[in-house]
Amino acid sequence: MTAFKTENDSYNFTIFFQPVLDNFKFLFSQQFNLGKYYFNSIWIVFATLIITIPVSVLAAYSLSRFEIKGKQLIMFAILATQFIPLVVNLIPLFLIFRNLNLIDTTVALIIVNLGHTIPYAIWLIKGFIDRVPIDTEEAASIDGANRFQIITKILIPTALPGIITATVFCFVITWNEFMFALILTQREAVTLPIALSFFNGEKGVVWNQMAAAGIVFMLPTVIFMLLVRKQFVQGMTSGSVK
Repeated sequence: MTAFKTENDSYNFTIFFQPVLDNFKFLFSQQFNLGKYYFNSIWIVFATLIITIPVSVLAAYSLSRFEIKGKQLIMFAILATQFIPLVVNLIPLFLIFRNLNLIDTTVALIIVNLGHTIPYAIWLIKGFIDRVPIDTEEAASIDGANRFQIITKILIPTALPGIITATVFCFVITWNEFMFALILTQREAVTLPIALSFFNGEKGVVWNQMAAAGIVFMLPTVIFMLLVRKQFVQGMTSGSVK
């Protein structure tokens, strides 16, 4: 409701008011330019997911199906990355990106997000792949299917609930990332979570504009969840039976 109020009305505790769209118009005006921040966030999320999911599926499949020397150590090393507080990595990553001239670029944020999402997705997807009967893969192999066909036509449809779940969590982690975006960006690569802090000015928080920005900020997550929900149900009912 506050998003559709004027600044004066936003301080009145009433449900009866004249709704306005001025707050949303201001967000996409040249004065604030929310569209730029929106594009940065969407591009970072898209690039992170388009790399995370294929890499995680292949890594999880390899760890699940192949006998790899030191597999347990590899799995522990992947899991151990989740034990490290993110703030511990802040200064080293800042120095590395500064030396590589990647400060205030979306590339730096994509790299940081990949370090968070890939280990998480590997562990999550591997649990689903472990429950896929290996007999179906052996049967497909006898019928002449190669490794790529087994992964794309049998494994992925069967483990789709886990892949979709990993995608959802990675989307949320990347979309809401604030700390690294705050430190590693200045002007060009600013994301939506950082843009929300711009409404705290000399007069305090401009609640009506922040509320409007909050609605705009939540829309992609809501739309994404609605789209993925149907695919998730389809994945639950699909399998690899010929």
